[in-house]
Amino acid sequence: MPGALKGMKVLDLTRTLAGPFCTMQLADMGAEVIKVEEPTKGDETRGWPPFSEELSSYFFSINRNKRSIALDLKNPKGIEIIKKLAKSSDVMIESFRTGALDRMGIGYSDIQAINPLIIYCSISGYGRTGPLKDKPGYDPMVQAYGGLMSITGEPGRPPVRAGYSLVDLICAWIAYGGIVTALLHRERTGEGQYLEASLLEGQVASSAYYTSTYLSKGVIPDKIGSSNPAVHPFQAYASSDGYFLLGVGNDGLWAKFCEAVGRLDLLQTQEYKTNLLRVQNKQELNYILQEIFSNKTNSEWLKLLDKAGVPNSPINNIEQLVKDPQVAYRN
Repeated sequence: MPGALKGMKVLDLTRTLAGPFCTMQLADMGAEVIKVEEPTKGDETRGWPPFSEELSSYFFSINRNKRSIALDLKNPKGIEIIKKLAKSSDVMIESFRTGALDRMGIGYSDIQAINPLIIYCSISGYGRTGPLKDKPGYDPMVQAYGGLMSITGEPGRPPVRAGYSLVDLICAWIAYGGIVTALLHRERTGEGQYLEASLLEGQVASSAYYTSTYLSKGVIPDKIGSSNPAVHPFQAYASSDGYFLLGVGNDGLWAKFCEAVGRLDLLQTQEYKTNLLRVQNKQELNYILQEIFSNKTNSEWLKLLDKAGVPNSPINNIEQLVKDPQVAYRN
């Protein structure tokens, strides 16, 4: 079956991660993506290790299903080629510094003049307007600026970044959703439009219940490790041979959990009768649970919890993820 975006043409002037990941989603859905690269070295991620047969694994993980063209945008002939491509494109997406493409003559107003139906998307670190519009921003910088690093890691320990480039990836999905929505709008109204997606705004949106809690209660959240500030027990615990994640998301699951581990006395303990009480008394409860979990292996606990219908998970590394039967089954 052809992809939903088959027949759509995308002119891609992005690099690194957020923009290329967005356009890869468009390509996976059938769009023809033409990736514009710098002539001498291409997208900077072509030089990022690790390499497989002298090719960057990083680059190819986010640029499949695309065609590349090398253009010197400092040369007027390169700009003319961009305009020619844009005239027949449905989407143009870029991640240059604020104002750079306007100065080259290929900003939104320039492209709209030759193709009024264009969906033009700009990706940036902090947005195209405001006091930080000219500030460059990679994923780790915006993890720090956007609050993510302040709640990542263990309490009392130095800040750490999330293991994946979540800021870039979230921005990419926001851009993808915006582009597809704009294409639907164009189909209904005949109007093209200008879109923005920024790393920072993706983080503000993602902080959802943390920011709403601050706005309503004035509470500034601290690092939470693997736990959940609103539900307990809901975190990683050590077994006799490793770690696993437990997710007791409500009082019904708490009852199932207590029965599964043979501790019905905990179900009757006043301090743990409701989720709110368990959150308030999590330190004492964790001490009890850790003693319980130290008596069996990971596989024994996961099997027991699965049988009881209590959410849990091994803490897989990437090799285990790649070889996982569920991942393989879902292709």
